[in-house]
Amino acid sequence: MSRYFKEIEENMDANFLHKLDKARSIAGLPFKINSAYRSPEHPLSIKNPSSSHIKGLAVDIKCTDSRTRFIIVDALIKVGFNRIGIADTFIHVDLDLDKSNKVIWTY
Repeated sequence: MSRYFKEIEENMDANFLHKLDKARSIAGLPFKINSAYRSPEHPLSIKNPSSSHIKGLAVDIKCTDSRTRFIIVDALIKVGFNRIGIADTFIHVDLDLDKSNKVIWTY
């Protein structure tokens, strides 16, 4: 059971949410989730059928400024996340062990 992310718990991996809760606590600021679980029928899942969102192992966190981006990424790394994507308006994080780890990419 998630402390901060009850609204997205359904279809999400419990271990993933536990780590996300820990990162949120370390960051000390709210994580606004833009996207979490996506069904295989979701338009973005159809475009990317290997998406970690389909497995309940990924979220996109809203972020639009560099200071907040640093705080969030720092907290994610501190709790052990090592798959992070950075866009202008969000940070993607996932815990998909079927994909390369120790990576940070940009969109």
